[in-house]
Amino acid sequence: MAFPKTASLSWGQMKRQGSPLTYKDCQVWPGGSRAWDWRETGTEHSPGAQPADVKEVTEKGVQPLVMGRGMCEALKVSPSTVEYLQKQGIVGQVLQTEQAVKECNALVVQGVRVDSVFHSTC
Repeated sequence: MAFPKTASLSWGQMKRQGSPLTYKDCQVWPGGSRAWDWRETGTEHSPGAQPADVKEVTEKGVQPLVMGRGMCEALKVSPSTVEYLQKQGIVGQVLQTEQAVKECNALVVQGVRVDSVFHSTC
């Protein structure tokens, strides 16, 4: 499955190549993407992203996982999420969102099938 690059990123808006959709926060995997709705898991900036926030993308069996913590890195990653990823043997990178998008796009160009989760505001 093809993995599209992020075509554009600005505060509160992300677009994937080849998709008419605009996301605020999104989960992306080879062949698909969807809005990342924090209300589904009760996520807040602190304690941060929960295991349920990354579970759907990690179950696709693709590595690595690149996570964007927001433009100002306000989103934390809960210790339980770090533990979940370690137990699953998943290699992950947690970066400021602009850097996460650059890293993810660079991996795509190299042919790496990567999962990602992006927060595009604070």
